[in-house]
Amino acid sequence: MFARWLPAAINTRPAEWSRAAVGMALGTLLSVWLCAQVFGMDVALHLLGPLGASAVLLFAVSSGALAQPWSIIGSYLCATVVALLVARVLGRTLGSACLAAGMTVILICWLRCLHPPAGGLAMTLVLADPASASLGWHELFAVMLGAGALLTCALAYNNATRTRYPKAAGLPPEVVMGTQPPMTDPAITAADLKLALAEMERFYDIAPNELEQLVHAAEGHARRRSIGEVLARRVA
Repeated sequence: MFARWLPAAINTRPAEWSRAAVGMALGTLLSVWLCAQVFGMDVALHLLGPLGASAVLLFAVSSGALAQPWSIIGSYLCATVVALLVARVLGRTLGSACLAAGMTVILICWLRCLHPPAGGLAMTLVLADPASASLGWHELFAVMLGAGALLTCALAYNNATRTRYPKAAGLPPEVVMGTQPPMTDPAITAADLKLALAEMERFYDIAPNELEQLVHAAEGHARRRSIGEVLARRVA
């Protein structure tokens, strides 16, 4: 039971940690600085927390689905609109802030732009400081300016440091028809996946045992699909 609480081994080298740390620091600094030049330092510092959390995803785990461009832009837009509406209708209280965060999660899941810092952003905007609250709906422009600047930094820095970003949508593999029967591959285990992750030397927001479950589930679906195709050809 206690072994479940132990952290999983990190499969990346210190060079990758440093690359992500420098990018996170520079990206957050630039986005907050740019926001401060347009809307003032008080407004920019109020957005520092969500932007810093997003920077960790965009630079450290840029291959994950939560760190893709639509995730940050869509989630920040949804969180801001929801927070400003809730603050206008229900006031700026702790309860309304939590309600705005919950509504934001539902909306970003529906729009397929799940991004964890958006929940904190919604609460931050409802419980805004006087300088941010005085902006009204113009606060939307401050948020999107910060998000856009951070995303631009991630696009430039990640690709400049040989980390492809954004992640391309997975394409289905081509089916090659042949006369020879397919070879039976050995079953993939969590240990195999752990070794493969270690060779790639990048941060991935998933544990090897979760990958193993996913692979086995996919293999089951593939077997059922293959059987269905064979039966369909026999019926035809």
